[in-house]
Amino acid sequence: MGFEQYFRQATGLAAPYPYQKRLAEDDWPDVLDVPTGLGKTAAVTLAWLYRRRETGRGAMPRRLVWCLPMRVLAEQTADSIRGWLERLGLLGEPGQGLVSVQVLMGGEPDLRAAEWAHHPEEDAILIGTQDMLLSRALMRGYGMSRYQWPVHYALLHNDSLWVFDEVQLMGPALATTAQLEAFRRAQCLGRPARSLWVSATLRADWLGTVDFQPHVDALRVATLKEDDLTQQQVRKRRSAVKRLVKAKACLNTDSSKGKAASYIQALAEEVAAAHHPGEQTLVILNRVDRAQALYQTLNDLDIDAEHLLLHARFRPAERRSIEQQLRQGVGEAGRIVIATQAVEAGVDISSRVLFTELAPWASLVQRFGRCNRAGEHELADIRWMDITDAAGEALPYESEPLAASRSVLQTLAQAGPEHLPPVHDGPGLYQVLRKRDFEALFSTDPDLSGFDVDISPYIRDTGTPQCQVFWRDISADTQPEPEQPAPSRDELCPVGLAQLREHLGNKGKTDAWIWDGLGHRWTRIRQDQTRPGQTVMLRAAQGGYQANQGFVSKASGAVPPVSCDDGGNEGYGDDRASQIGCWVPLTKHLADVAEDARRLAEVLSLSRDDAHALTEACRWHDVGKAHQAFQNALGSGPGGNAPWAKSAGSGRLCYQVVDESGQSQPRPNFRHELASMLAWMAHGDSSLDKDLIAYLIAAHHGRVRLGLRALPTEKIPPGERLFARGVWDGDVLPAVRLGDGSVPETTLRLDLMRLGEGPQGSSWADRTGRLLAEHGPFRLSWLEALVRIADWRASRREAQE
Repeated sequence: MGFEQYFRQATGLAAPYPYQKRLAEDDWPDVLDVPTGLGKTAAVTLAWLYRRRETGRGAMPRRLVWCLPMRVLAEQTADSIRGWLERLGLLGEPGQGLVSVQVLMGGEPDLRAAEWAHHPEEDAILIGTQDMLLSRALMRGYGMSRYQWPVHYALLHNDSLWVFDEVQLMGPALATTAQLEAFRRAQCLGRPARSLWVSATLRADWLGTVDFQPHVDALRVATLKEDDLTQQQVRKRRSAVKRLVKAKACLNTDSSKGKAASYIQALAEEVAAAHHPGEQTLVILNRVDRAQALYQTLNDLDIDAEHLLLHARFRPAERRSIEQQLRQGVGEAGRIVIATQAVEAGVDISSRVLFTELAPWASLVQRFGRCNRAGEHELADIRWMDITDAAGEALPYESEPLAASRSVLQTLAQAGPEHLPPVHDGPGLYQVLRKRDFEALFSTDPDLSGFDVDISPYIRDTGTPQCQVFWRDISADTQPEPEQPAPSRDELCPVGLAQLREHLGNKGKTDAWIWDGLGHRWTRIRQDQTRPGQTVMLRAAQGGYQANQGFVSKASGAVPPVSCDDGGNEGYGDDRASQIGCWVPLTKHLADVAEDARRLAEVLSLSRDDAHALTEACRWHDVGKAHQAFQNALGSGPGGNAPWAKSAGSGRLCYQVVDESGQSQPRPNFRHELASMLAWMAHGDSSLDKDLIAYLIAAHHGRVRLGLRALPTEKIPPGERLFARGVWDGDVLPAVRLGDGSVPETTLRLDLMRLGEGPQGSSWADRTGRLLAEHGPFRLSWLEALVRIADWRASRREAQE
């Protein structure tokens, strides 16, 4: 099937634009520079799909990763893509051999092994915001279990095509994307990966970061050509009439003193006067608080028109309702939509009248594209509201780019695409991610204070780092139970860190908790203990949310909680995958996982050395489950098939060892994978890459990776013995059958914990440091993820037998 027929079948449109066809058939670009409204999402998605499923041209990666600047775009993009795939007969769920579409937004689905991650050999389209996706690419995934970070990191850096949409909104994340692409080009990958930057206002030199600069001149840029410009629809869009005038309302020093109330009142009256019945008016403000204030003021004016508020601080259920209303036709009285930067990119919305606050020129170009978008009106109006330097209200922008935009606007009477000057102002100055800092993030252990490195300066503008909050019915003056379910995706509401702190400081009576995986409990936090990327539980009775306005820090009414799933949060010592509803002997499980590893190595075309390391690590990965602490936790299984790998039980495992005197010794947070690694170090095949296999064994649950130290909650055992993660130096591991052979009884030694050389040779830190330097973070994480995936797949099959 040719691409034109493929495109028509997917979209129902007459034919692709010429640039869309070139994308599917010519050399793949690094930058796509196409004006707004000309089908960039369809162009990239269907071109990737056509190459993957029809022609094989260009050896495209298996995963297409759409990285969007705003949350409101994710579901809309996913719905469009699912529709195209369904019409092509390609839409499926993971494991069906088709193409799955996944929206990565945090919450309960990402607290465990996400379904799409079980199938690295299948084609998949992943969609998420820069917060969700780049935090995972930096091994600090927001809104997900820290123990799943390495798997998502591996799958996003290997066999993935990243698409960064509307880069003018990305802030410091733009430089981060360029640096990550530079690191991938310079280091060994498990599978090829690449990036595509998409925008109507991007200049390739914006990507010239310290490490990516050598590649900038060689970047392939795709843009419109003469055959595109002669298309009737393109001509109509480019020549659309958009009269440009300055609004009467202005945010200046006087209005700022009144906390912008006078400005909002004046703007509301001007919007009401300019609105045309039966048409859509769009108002774009730079800050959520001003958008909420304008929405409320317009409601108070009792204008005979539908009012909608659209920004990023809504829960999914309310956001879906608003987006559904936007997709419906405009009624007789018309509609007024108040929005923030959320509509600058990807949102298919048009208006007869557009009001916009002053913004950097690249953003204004995008906003102008939301007025008379397809040239459907003979005449449309755009009014821009000035923000003076003295007002102190420029945030989230700097005053310099606003001044530059003001100078340009004062020279223009029309804002149609053919009348607009090119974008010259580049991205701002931001903290740039360097190679050493990036590699340091490969360790997932928190620091000694219990915190993680703050990656927000690499993802969002300073002052706007993101958190997620959800509300639960928790009785006054009580603490939430540890069994409180993990938040579902529909519960989560994104909120800026400053807004969350304002809410928690409201009269000093607002309660908030975060999950402590190490202590397996919900921990209360104060206003000053909030951090970017946290998922915070709030007491529903204490407010903070309104269905028509989203997160409002001082809203006092009780928040109706969203129904949640039954799954609890994941603690450090949890091992839910070992309780699958049936009993599985350890010997059988080891063989099953090794077989799944062999199949993965074959379908992914791993090298001989990588395949051998993968399968050998899987043969040994759970040998440590023979430890008395683990077997006691599982309990007595049927017959005489012990030791067991899986049980039919449920609930949290309670690890303990009975000593020679018959006394029970609790071993909280026991990690069987550490015992497995120590057994391998004592008896493993020295002709193989022993340290690599040891790392893959230790890391297969995401708990024991680069570092090896005792946890803060562990008690010192008697006799001044070394101890870590529930394993004590001198513990005896019984013999284990291993395929045709066996692992003999092993006395576990923890000298690897010590710095420098010791009885077991180099320390664990030295060994893992050499592995990271030799293999690089991308290839090492790839092999690590494949061990875990083989384990997941074998465990699922065993549960179904």
